[in-house]
Amino acid sequence: MRRDAIFYTIFQRFPSLLFELVDDRPPDAQRYRFESVEVKEPTFRIDGVFLPPEDASPRVIFFAEMQFQKDESLYHRFFSESLLYLYRN
Repeated sequence: MRRDAIFYTIFQRFPSLLFELVDDRPPDAQRYRFESVEVKEPTFRIDGVFLPPEDASPRVIFFAEMQFQKDESLYHRFFSESLLYLYRN
């Protein structure tokens, strides 16, 4: 989807933009990196994952899902994707 590509480009260049929207931003927010990840078996594509620096403590991960149309299963899918990602990583 074209909009996903726009957000991907924005967050790749400026990952700290997410933390302008978060009330409790991590102290090392400027050092986070943004990636798009795929979780296999079953295959899920997560629009974006904001990963903290390797030496961060605690290591808080933020997940991003860009949604531009109604999706009745959004929350089920989002939690399935994010929990499977955490299990595998």
